[in-house]
Amino acid sequence: MVMENRDIIVIGLQPWYTKIGSNCKNIALEFSKHNRVLYVNAPLDRNTILRAAQDPAVAYHIAANKGEQPALVKVQDNFWNYYPDSVLESINWIPFTPLFSLLNRRNNKKFADSIAKAIQELDFRNVIIFNDNDMFRGYYLKSLLKPAVYVYYSRDYLLGVDYWRRHGQTLEPRHIANADVAVANSLYLTDMLKTYNPRSHYVGQGCDLRLFNADDRHDLPADLNGLTRPLIGYVGSLNSLRLDISVLETIAKERPSWNIVLVGPEDEAFRSSALHTMANVHFLGRKEVNTLPSYIQAFDVCLNPQLVNPVTVGNYPLKIDEYLAMGKPVVATQTKTMSLFADYVYLAERPAGYVPLIEKALQENTPSRQASRIAFARTHTWENSVNEIYKAVQSFESV
Repeated sequence: MVMENRDIIVIGLQPWYTKIGSNCKNIALEFSKHNRVLYVNAPLDRNTILRAAQDPAVAYHIAANKGEQPALVKVQDNFWNYYPDSVLESINWIPFTPLFSLLNRRNNKKFADSIAKAIQELDFRNVIIFNDNDMFRGYYLKSLLKPAVYVYYSRDYLLGVDYWRRHGQTLEPRHIANADVAVANSLYLTDMLKTYNPRSHYVGQGCDLRLFNADDRHDLPADLNGLTRPLIGYVGSLNSLRLDISVLETIAKERPSWNIVLVGPEDEAFRSSALHTMANVHFLGRKEVNTLPSYIQAFDVCLNPQLVNPVTVGNYPLKIDEYLAMGKPVVATQTKTMSLFADYVYLAERPAGYVPLIEKALQENTPSRQASRIAFARTHTWENSVNEIYKAVQSFESV
């Protein structure tokens, strides 16, 4: 159900100029197909000005604050990017949440006053504020800007990170409860939202899968030449906070005839792991994004050996959709979010479950299963996810 001709303000943790993609940026672009959108960059704070003034994006923001560059930039039809002229104090180091909250309100007031200038310049009316997980800088914006609808979007369990947990344990539940609508991209996070706000909705995850097209044919990457099959592969950052090294070690030990291919940058734990001593494990390093489909296409089975911990428990793993969009069999760790994929992905409840499931995936990789995986992945579009956000907003407004 499309919502049209509304004025939507998007705030979040990632500025528009962030080079990597993000849910927030993709959602904002989808909003702008039928509505006017103001995407507000995170305001500068004292620490950023002191430490990152040489960064071109930060330098531009500083110049915009001085009136030397436009603060309001039209990106495309219906879409503006705004560099707020407020400079916030860096306060997260404060140990006491009541004092933090008092100073945070002052920061929020500065931020709100700056956003109000852009609202006036664009003549936005009856606005919807969409807050992408910015639990602190957006905490008081509902009361300060008085939008028609205030939406809080959860896409990561931030309280698993020390920075956010210090004050977020107290403040995020209150923020969620105060929102008119709360939405999340995973079932785990939706359940979390519902404990604080009954107007909480699962809206799914959008994916841009144009690069991951099973119909495209790719040459075998040169660094895979000579490797015997089966090729069991993973594509993505090799981060020991998110991936279970022991799963990969177990697979490599139990099936020495399988070649385990890991594509992506490693953290220190991976670099020092026993995986580097195993002849059938191949670390290929970071690759350009446009080359990743050639690796996935070459794999016989794709993996996502996720650790389940406070940082990862609410994650929606985008790479699963990328694997499935190329028709590949996938073995992954069972989580609440992964239950959505249960008909299309082999889910291991324990590390020991990976080897038998990989064997099963190799045996059952039929053309019909490949086609069903592709069709399922293609339902995870930004259009579908944003339409669910529209439904959540309209359900609130219709009461």
